Amino acid sequence: MKIDIYGLLEKVRNQRPVVHHLTNWVTIYDCANIVKVFGASPVMAHAKEEVADMAKIASALVLNIGTLTIDFIEAMKLAAKSANEKGIPVVLDVCGAGATKLRDEKCFELLDEVKISIIKGNSSEVARIAGENVQTKGVDATAVEKNLIEIAEGLAEKRKCTVVITGKEDVVSDGKKALLVKNGCEMMSNIVGTGCMAASVIGTFAAVENDLAVASASGLCCFEIAAEIAVKLSKGPGTFKEKLYDSVFYLDKKTIEKMRKIESL
Repeated sequence: MKIDIYGLLEKVRNQRPVVHHLTNWVTIYDCANIVKVFGASPVMAHAKEEVADMAKIASALVLNIGTLTIDFIEAMKLAAKSANEKGIPVVLDVCGAGATKLRDEKCFELLDEVKISIIKGNSSEVARIAGENVQTKGVDATAVEKNLIEIAEGLAEKRKCTVVITGKEDVVSDGKKALLVKNGCEMMSNIVGTGCMAASVIGTFAAVENDLAVASASGLCCFEIAAEIAVKLSKGPGTFKEKLYDSVFYLDKKTIEKMRKIESL
């Protein structure tokens, strides 16, 4: 399966879709910036009084429970219901699922009450949402004994959505096909926010591509190729983050075709 990754990046740059976020307050600035440097238009609207209206003018909605409150979840439901009515994709980053009872409960509440198009998380977060008995170390992944591809496929089939498990190798499945993205670098784990940024990138590509597995894998591939470039230009985590934005902004077809590492499973 040959995916036109650069073609999707061009669609993002040409269409400049609005990507509405209700996201992690710790990483909100990073999420907005990564969407912007990819060429899309981020909006960070959290108030219950306007989230439904904002979702109506967006092409994708990204939800991230990283800084979880009860009121925030209620705002997410309003935004997601509006997005469902419009027919735009809704990404749910299950940040910290498996760490506390509240996070688990609210993830399942969202999944049961609104249509989630893409579930994204690290290995233990997604495994917990899939029903596995695992615990997440805050928002950091812990070991999962079961096969991650099987977890992704099973959860995708159960929830009728696309599932993305990020890690050293990213697993993407819509229940019918599975893709493996092998780009990226270790430095990504040394700064706060790359996971949240990945969810925003997935939302950005989902805004322009109906095949959400292809959109997710393509977005991650571009993001992680940029990280591979950035780490060679940086001296440490601080300069890496700066160079990451630059590398995304200047991605071109030749670089993507040379560096892409996506496998169909």
